[in-house]
Amino acid sequence: MTVSAMSATPKKSLKLFSGSSHPELAEEVAKQLDVTVTPQAAYKFANGEIFVRYDESVRGCDAFVIQSHCNPLNDAIMEQLIMVDALKRASAKRITVVMPFYGYARQDKKHKGREPISARLMADLFKTAGADRIMAVDLHTDQIQGFFDGPVDHLMAQKLLASYIRDKYAGEQITVVSPDSGRVRVAEKWADDLGGTPLAFIHKTRDPSKPNQVVANRVVGDVEGRLCVLVDDMIDTGGTITKATEQLIEAGAKGVIIAATHAVLSGPAVERLSSCGAKEVVLTNTLPIPEERRFPNLTVLSIAPLVAEAIHQVFEDGSVTSLFDGRA
Repeated sequence: MTVSAMSATPKKSLKLFSGSSHPELAEEVAKQLDVTVTPQAAYKFANGEIFVRYDESVRGCDAFVIQSHCNPLNDAIMEQLIMVDALKRASAKRITVVMPFYGYARQDKKHKGREPISARLMADLFKTAGADRIMAVDLHTDQIQGFFDGPVDHLMAQKLLASYIRDKYAGEQITVVSPDSGRVRVAEKWADDLGGTPLAFIHKTRDPSKPNQVVANRVVGDVEGRLCVLVDDMIDTGGTITKATEQLIEAGAKGVIIAATHAVLSGPAVERLSSCGAKEVVLTNTLPIPEERRFPNLTVLSIAPLVAEAIHQVFEDGSVTSLFDGRA
């Protein structure tokens, strides 16, 4: 009797690949998953072109490519795109792009005519390169999830940050403060996580033609004599968050804790944060924070356990949403 088809039990293998921008985070994620980062050869040609080749077979694997988009940002993005392309051409079964910080996320809509929507372009680039899925932490806005034609796992660092603050400042009278009216919904979730605390926000104006420049106006809400937790998704030059801190102190706040996910920390950010009067600045390691960019009142929490658990759920066909009480 002849058999017209061959049957086999499919084998699943998880492989983790790391770009060169934040290898410490990749190693931490690998340790949590109990795997090793897949070895690769990566170098630049004399003119700056990036080359990547994997040192072992990746055929049929479930590939997770982790790269934080930090300075030099365009190099980090290009390297990750090339890594995805190499995996696609080497017959990886499924490719998940893990970007703890999604580059160009602030360019998610047109403020004026003749502007790009670069966050959408990023999604298109990764889809074209061969990505089947994207995993990112605290996107600048939720609608970016819809830019990618495929599943997007939107991980949230809020529980990690909020539980640290809740444990450390138990018993304090806390007010959660949004640095602008646009992030009040995020502040509401924070207030829930901290046990139903009051809310406040800074009413401010910004000149859209001048990036990174803010004119803070006034505090809306009750902050006098209270410990204010000032929350944001990223700190770039630190202008917005430090002006807000100074305003809260002027308005009679007992103290200010700054909590944010992404430590972009460009230019004068470190000097501003260390001298603005904040009691503590709590950030995560979605982006590398070198020793020379650290300061005494800075606390860095590791995002690796969260990223590793999300990768594990995706690999096992489990639920990523369940990690965030159904909110993801």
